[in-house]
Amino acid sequence: MVALQLRSVGAYHGRRLFVEGVTTPTMRSGEVVAVIGPNAAGKSTLFKRITGILKGPGEVVVDGARTKNTITYMPQDTAANAVLTVYESILLARKQGQSWGVSESDLRFIDGIMNALNITPIAFRDLGALSGGQRQLVSIAQALVREPEIMLMDEPTSALDLHRQVEVLAFMRQQARSKGMIVLIAIHDLNQALRFADTVLVIADGRMRACGDPRDVVTVEMLRDVYKVEARIERCSLDHAHVIVDGPTS
Repeated sequence: MVALQLRSVGAYHGRRLFVEGVTTPTMRSGEVVAVIGPNAAGKSTLFKRITGILKGPGEVVVDGARTKNTITYMPQDTAANAVLTVYESILLARKQGQSWGVSESDLRFIDGIMNALNITPIAFRDLGALSGGQRQLVSIAQALVREPEIMLMDEPTSALDLHRQVEVLAFMRQQARSKGMIVLIAIHDLNQALRFADTVLVIADGRMRACGDPRDVVTVEMLRDVYKVEARIERCSLDHAHVIVDGPTS
């Protein structure tokens, strides 16, 4: 089982410390963590620090990793090589850092991920011909075929319609459970975060404001303080709640 903990983690952009002092409880295999906060709060920066793209103080502690391909990062803006087809791009992601021989198990695994994301019909279309939502689904497939133990997803459903958002988030929760992954998803939709996440991590002004059970973290007070909105939280059931925004704070 893999575990991830951040200890006083910060991240530099140039010489500026853009994120600082992020300390989390230990996140464990099978857990989905929604990383929420306003625009430019530091969510993407934190992800880049966890993956090592950015430098900064503190420790990113990973225990129990079984493979070299422990962490996979899916950025919000994914570059598309228009020369490749969808299938070729996913196969290339699968073989990254491995020998170039392609086995039957590689092909079966790729086919399974593509079928689960409903992108098999576009398998042989050029990446450059895809819509924004289709590119996001392909990026998710590219990340999953690497079989990471920790997956960081930066706004992975922003270009998808509501139906596909729900499908993808439910699928990622199922993947976390069945594969024993830790999945961190930066997301703006608080209701999707409440519905699919086991843990919510709130980032604002480059600092962690809260981290824990969604029911304890997503409160009227947090929404007023972090998002500057007046809102109500309706409990639909013991394990599900819904945020209703009434308007900005005066």
